[in-house]
Amino acid sequence: MNTQVRIAQLVEELKMKPHPEGGFYAETYRSEEMIMIANGERSLMTVIYFLLRSEDVSHFHRIQSDEHWFWHEGSSLTVHLLGEKGHEQLQLGPIGINNCKPQQLVPAKVIFGSTVDEANSYALVSCVVAPGFDFQDFELLGRKDLLAQFPENEEIILRLSK
Repeated sequence: MNTQVRIAQLVEELKMKPHPEGGFYAETYRSEEMIMIANGERSLMTVIYFLLRSEDVSHFHRIQSDEHWFWHEGSSLTVHLLGEKGHEQLQLGPIGINNCKPQQLVPAKVIFGSTVDEANSYALVSCVVAPGFDFQDFELLGRKDLLAQFPENEEIILRLSK
């Protein structure tokens, strides 16, 4: 099947919409059980499908909860982390390709973004966030601030920020 046809099929079948960080998403689960955190009450857990095309990037952002990523299909994906250790990369995809694992954890409060590893492709993943995702906890980070904080990582910052 043609890649663009498959992307369109996934977006339609999974009822996905554009995500502010880049790519497409559809929330598939939001726990009715609530938990109190510093920023107020949140669902215990949320789950989304997330689709990223190779021509797009997931821009650097940060959330206040742990986020587990689970690869489903398409190309492998690199999750880029910025933090105390500088620029780190998590490889997400089928075992045996690019040191990938089919699941990876992005710890709470870490700056991260992602890219698809193969040209003319896409990656479909699920993301499980606990405590649950809330856009009040979503921070899309700007290029100027990132360059000031991580000047040694200019190349990846220019690629994954606005």
